[in-house]
Amino acid sequence: MGIRKLKNTIGRKVKYLRIENNLTQEKLAEKINMSREHISCIERGKNLASTETLYYLAKFFNVDIKYFFD
Repeated sequence: MGIRKLKNTIGRKVKYLRIENNLTQEKLAEKINMSREHISCIERGKNLASTETLYYLAKFFNVDIKYFFD
């Protein structure tokens, strides 16, 4: 999997989880102590989420970190 595809895959999954949990980007960012802009960039595939960010997202949404890579 190329880096561009990985960014897009992770972004789609973050957005899906956020919407399924009825959260705005602002609320999600607040919950995991990040900026809304950072969440937006991840969801749009502009930034690759760090391991630390994925850890916090997985913990918050109660999913295995592997979820973001499947």
